[in-house]
Amino acid sequence: MKNTTIKMLLLSLFATVTIGCSSNDDLITQDIQAPIDKKEISKAVTYTIRYGLISQNGTKTLSGSYDVGSFVATNAATGESFETYAGGGFQSLPKYYEGVPAGTYTFTAMQGQGGWVGYGSVTGVISADQVDSDGYITIYIPIVWEE
Repeated sequence: MKNTTIKMLLLSLFATVTIGCSSNDDLITQDIQAPIDKKEISKAVTYTIRYGLISQNGTKTLSGSYDVGSFVATNAATGESFETYAGGGFQSLPKYYEGVPAGTYTFTAMQGQGGWVGYGSVTGVISADQVDSDGYITIYIPIVWEE
């Protein structure tokens, strides 16, 4: 009697699972796509930013050590920021930041610990068209004052 009861329970469980999984309703709901989040799409392709500086006389540089706390790229559409924080307040150039999605950004640099240099900002577009022959998108931040 006990064996028969267990077999009947297993048979009804198997039948329930089989019937429940063979519905076309599951297939229909899988074909319906969820709304696409534009922020997630923009993260699909990312770029590496290479930071440099422009002196007050217009000279571009990608070498040296400067009183920079961090370089910051802020997405104009989402407000998301990508920052190259340096704990000591000095950063060597060039400084790189990987994984920046396409979009329009405002780029700036924060003062380092010494506060000897002030930086301006530039606005630019990050896209495949901006990648240089080295494989980077190079952004030069202007120095607006220095002691």
